[in-house]
Amino acid sequence: MVMKQLICLVLFVSVSFAYGQQKANPKPFAKEISVEDLERHLYILAGDEMEGRETATEGQRKAAGYIENEFKKLGLAPGMGNDYQMPFPVYADSLLNTSLAVNEKSFLAGVDFSVNIMAAHNISFRFSEVVFAGLGIVDSTRDDYSNLDAQGKLVVVLSSKFGEHLPANTKKQFNPYKQQEAAMRKGAAALLVIDKTIAPIVPKGNMYVNMYRSSFRINTFTIAETVAQAILGDEYAVVKDAALKNVTASGNYKAAIDLEFTKAIVTMQSTNVLGLLEGTDLKDEYVVLTAHYDHLGARKDKIWYGADDDGSGTVGILELAKAFTKAKAAGKGPRRSILFMTVSGEEKGLWGSDYYGSNPAFPLEKTTVNLNIDMIGRIDPSRKKGDSTNYVYIVGDDKLSSDLRPISEANNKKYLKLELDYKYNDPKDPERIYYRSDHYNFAKHGVPIIFYFNGLHADYHQPTDTPDKINYPLLQKRTRLVFYTAWDMANRDAMLKRDIPLN
Repeated sequence: MVMKQLICLVLFVSVSFAYGQQKANPKPFAKEISVEDLERHLYILAGDEMEGRETATEGQRKAAGYIENEFKKLGLAPGMGNDYQMPFPVYADSLLNTSLAVNEKSFLAGVDFSVNIMAAHNISFRFSEVVFAGLGIVDSTRDDYSNLDAQGKLVVVLSSKFGEHLPANTKKQFNPYKQQEAAMRKGAAALLVIDKTIAPIVPKGNMYVNMYRSSFRINTFTIAETVAQAILGDEYAVVKDAALKNVTASGNYKAAIDLEFTKAIVTMQSTNVLGLLEGTDLKDEYVVLTAHYDHLGARKDKIWYGADDDGSGTVGILELAKAFTKAKAAGKGPRRSILFMTVSGEEKGLWGSDYYGSNPAFPLEKTTVNLNIDMIGRIDPSRKKGDSTNYVYIVGDDKLSSDLRPISEANNKKYLKLELDYKYNDPKDPERIYYRSDHYNFAKHGVPIIFYFNGLHADYHQPTDTPDKINYPLLQKRTRLVFYTAWDMANRDAMLKRDIPLN
């Protein structure tokens, strides 16, 4: 009997505690989100020292260190067990050597010929002849490979830049991708494209995260007309003119050609930064709050500061973490655990959030919602309706869960009265905003999401996106909306329904 009474008492205390948590007044803690701290953090994160926070650079590492330190000061637990940072590999191609010689005459890379190092793979060829295939077009009206054997051979074609006076239907087929496709179908080993201008060779390629490919395209080099003349000799002018007049000008030509390309893959690293606030009776369920802290970096003595994109969301996460940790310190902490996560690689292709989605620190099936913040510090000059100083775009609340919009609208109506604009929920949105930020890598795994966004402006992806242009009171108000919404979702009895199929 005593044991039964004790069990009942424990259950009563647990239920009462949970009920108290749910009914706690969030207003005092929302006030912790201050204009002063938002501005202080943003002038640091979007300052010169962070060098534009490009993924896998020193600037990004400095920003990650700053965020981690703030999480530590707030008392958040490391989101990765013993670590606040979740590393993921990033790769880039680095040119080692490329050369082209015709009949033992060497030509200059970046002057006489060029190659895209990301698109090329390591080769070393010694050809004794080439196949000239005119415009390199194969379609229902024309076959420049007719009666040619290109299997395993070096093919030379004219660039589409020579085709100003060609018929419209021919121009449509006359592009580098289709030329390369045709050469590959004919079995060519490599392709030389005669061009009017030669681009400099960039010695280091763009970053990427997947170093494996299902297939490789043939190496394609652009060559100047001087190289074409060295290969084709006196006949070059004749066959060029014939090809452009739609006269058969294909054929095999003898020439000793040395063609080499070698590159190395450089392995780098970037990180997401994760801080965890443990919940109470529902601590094994999670609310995930995200923003990307990377931006476009610095080049040619200019810094792309990224104050709005997405410094504004990043400092919002820091302030949200402060508000919730203050609540927990006051005995009003959330029932569900809250993961505060700033991700990198968003500007490169949503890399950090994609990595998390494939390697979650906490189960996605136990993640009730992802609230993602990307650009909430400015005003959209193209928005002509309503109050431009009191709105936010809400994206994705009509997808995956019928709970999203009622909770979002109820909290906004009760506490803030922002204008909630659903413009970007339109399936015909030409900007495809729903697919362009980190929430998408939660949504595609079935996790309900809301994305908070202020719209585009003239400083988007420009060095002029600086912290002095941020509307800090509006940034504060939008961040508080995220807070109230997260508070509700972290404290309600049930996880959000997943009752709308993912389209």
